[in-house]
Amino acid sequence: MKKVHVNITLTGKVQGVTFRETTKYVADQSGIRGFVRNEKDGSVYIEAEAEQWELDSFIEWCNEGPDRAKVERCEVVTGELKNFTDFVVLKK
Repeated sequence: MKKVHVNITLTGKVQGVTFRETTKYVADQSGIRGFVRNEKDGSVYIEAEAEQWELDSFIEWCNEGPDRAKVERCEVVTGELKNFTDFVVLKK
């Protein structure tokens, strides 16, 4: 049971489509810890931590997003574990 940390950057039609709120719901249901935020360039940035199998399913969902989203690119980079305690939506 080894936790993994990933940084996910999503581009396309990913803002203004309830992406952050839906991501939090999916993360909470999946036991994912971390955060999601909108970026100034129109992308969505996520840091997520969980076991690899949980992250695989979460990343698969991120490639689709909520109904009104149109994800063009989902970039996933492994990062350093930060031991998040919950999943939050960050607003700038």
